This record gives sequence, structure tokens and C-alpha cells, in this order.
Amino acid sequence: MFDLSSMGLAWGSILMLTMMIALLLTGMQLAFVTGFVALFFTLGWFGADALPLIASRTFSFVSGYVFLAVPMFVLMASILDRSGIAKDLFNAMRIVGRRVRGGVAIQTLLVAVVLASMSGVIGGETVLLGILALPQMLRLGYNRKLAIGTTCAGGALGTMLPPSIVLIIYGMTASVSIGDLFKASFIPALILAFCYMAYVLIRCYLDPSLAPDITLEEDNEDMSYMKALFFPLLSVAVVLGSIYSGIASVTEASALGVVGIILSAWIRGELSVNMLVESAIATMRTCGMIIWIGIGASALVGIYNLMGGIDFVGDVILSLSGGGALSTLLIMMVILLILGMFLDWVGVALLTMPIFVPMITQLGYDPIWFGVVFCLNMQVSFLSPPFGPAAFYLKSVAPKDISLGEIFSSLLPFIAIQIVVLSMTIAWPELAMWWK
Repeated sequence: MFDLSSMGLAWGSILMLTMMIALLLTGMQLAFVTGFVALFFTLGWFGADALPLIASRTFSFVSGYVFLAVPMFVLMASILDRSGIAKDLFNAMRIVGRRVRGGVAIQTLLVAVVLASMSGVIGGETVLLGILALPQMLRLGYNRKLAIGTTCAGGALGTMLPPSIVLIIYGMTASVSIGDLFKASFIPALILAFCYMAYVLIRCYLDPSLAPDITLEEDNEDMSYMKALFFPLLSVAVVLGSIYSGIASVTEASALGVVGIILSAWIRGELSVNMLVESAIATMRTCGMIIWIGIGASALVGIYNLMGGIDFVGDVILSLSGGGALSTLLIMMVILLILGMFLDWVGVALLTMPIFVPMITQLGYDPIWFGVVFCLNMQVSFLSPPFGPAAFYLKSVAPKDISLGEIFSSLLPFIAIQIVVLSMTIAWPELAMWWK
């Protein structure tokens, strides 16, 4: 039997990282990469007697009560995708869109905020806006890059606004209150959305050729605004209101949200067995991916912790930063940005937060605030090349003449805005901790 412990922790860490990169380059899924590396190091470092440790780590991850909120919010998003609620909401927002130059872009971002507050996932919202908003902006004569960037960046807001699944996974990993995370993320998320809107308005008024004349914006006089706005706003009020008021926990609120969205689809006459079956299958696929990544990452972090690796990485980061709190935080931000370009956010959270959160707490920072900062950092990764998931989601429904390269180039101004808001939240923690 080979003995990896003889090589020492430093060389063991390098070998672990090298193995992960090499396996990822072969196209192997992250969940299986982390699981294989964890098994390899468990046997090589501790022997077969340590294998039960992997099972205990994975069980503790999947058995968390709050984890039930994840499939509930994903199911909400799946039913929303298959109903006409999002389409009616978008049409109702024309009352805003027809009043300003670039109004359809502003309308798209407003709809994105409401949809984000209903679902908390990135893929469905980006696809919905790509189907509803992008063709309309292109047809009306909007600048292609402005239309593409607005649609894609708006769709990614689902990971920042409560009930964000990113925040739920972070809360589970960092062992902090998810309700407090939702409160803390609300203001920074709105600031990010309003910065997007300000950017669109300023650009359109400085260069009117980027957006059509206001008179060209269409309106549907037969639109029932009450019908279109009532159910989405009621859903947001039920989910977030019950959490913020303390009436229900995050898990209970997610179940209320599912019941509410099903009743909404039924009242609208859109509910069917086929819709529920398709939504359930889509939910299982998404949650299955999250669970498998979580199992692999939990096993890897657990075995690395037993090796003493978490303390080792902490010492390396502190030595690079000179021990300063701000410099240490900035090094963490750079690490997260780089990892986010290549790994799924679930993997990034589960691999890094067990290391970063204890360090952040030791440096005197609030882990709730750090959760918001982490979420903003992941916002950048959702749009950043080469593997920004939001761009790939939009590409799946965009017109065929729009290339992936054009999508990424259109997102550069929005990535800059994200970095500005991230810097603001680091400089002024009160933006996230306003409720304390």
C-alpha cells in the first residue's frame, strides 16, 4: 500500500491540486473529480480504516434540514418556467418601458428583479429573459451588445437576491443563519440592479442610437395588469415576508412558495399533470447535480482537514498577506474570482468556505457580511469567460447569429459594475449589515 503521508503536507497539497486540475481537463465532472481525489488521499494518507470518515461527511451534508429549501426553490423556478406568469409579468412592465428611452432594457431588469425574488436560481431566469426580452429588444432596434448584456446580467441576479440558492449553500457550509444572509444581501442586490439600470439609462441618453425612440415602444392596451402583477408580487411577499417577519423558517417559506406558485398556475388555468411532471424532473436534475458536487466536495474538504490542510492553507494565505485583515480578504477575493472562472459555484463554496470562514471570523469580520461578499464575487464568475454559466444559458436560446464571444464581450461593462458594487460592499460593510 502506498503511503502519501511521507511526502509531507506541502507536497501533498500540490499533488491534490494537480490531480484535480488534470482530471478536470479530461472532462470529468467536478463531483466525480473531488470524490475520486478524496478516496485516493483517504487510502493513501490514512489507510482503509479512514473510509467511514467520508461516509460521515457526506451524510452530514445531505441530511441538513435547511437543505430541503433548495429543491423547493428549484421547483418554484421550474413551474415558473413552464407557466405564463413570467410572460405576463414582462408584458405588464411595458407601462414602465414605454416612458423612457431604453425602456425595454429597464423593463427587462425590473422583471429580472421580480423573477429573482421568486426563484433564486440563475438558469431558468436567464433563459426566460432570453426568450422574452432579447428578441423584442433586437426587433425594436436596440444596440446588440446592450441588449445581450442587459438580458444576461439581469438573468444572473437570481443568485444574489433572496431566496438565492447560493446563499443557502453558503449558510449551510458556514453554519450561519440563512435568514440573516437573506436580510444582508437584499440592499447590495438592489444596488447592483439599480447600477445596471443607471448604466443603461446613461448610455442611452448619451448615445440615443443605442435604443429606439420612445414612440416606438409598444404597449398592449388589453393587458390585465392586475392579473399579470398580482401572482408574482404575492409570491414574493409570501416567501420573503414570512422569512423577514419570522413567521416561517427558510425551509418552511420555500414550501409555502411552491404551494403558492402551484395555486397561481391553477387559478390561471395553466396547471397540468404534464407541467408538474416536467417540473419535477427538471428539479431532480438540478438538485442531483448540487448534491453530487456537495458529496464530493464535502468528502475532499473533510479528508484535507484531517491531513491538517485547512490550517496549512490558512497559514499560506496569512503569510502572503502579511497578516493584514484587508490584504488577506483581497487575496481570498482573487482566489474566488479565479476558481469561479473554472468551477461551478457549488464546488467553489464547498471547497473554500470551510477554509475561509474560520479565517474571516478570526480576523474580526462578520461571516454574514462575508457571505454577501462571496455571493457578489460569484456574480462576477457567472458572467466571466471562459465558463461563465449565464452566457451559456443565454446562448442556448439566443438567435443563431449571436456567438458566445459576442455575449462575453457584451458582458464586460456589467462585470465592471459588479466589481464596483463588490468593492463598495467591502469598503462599507454597513450596506450588508444595515439590519443589525
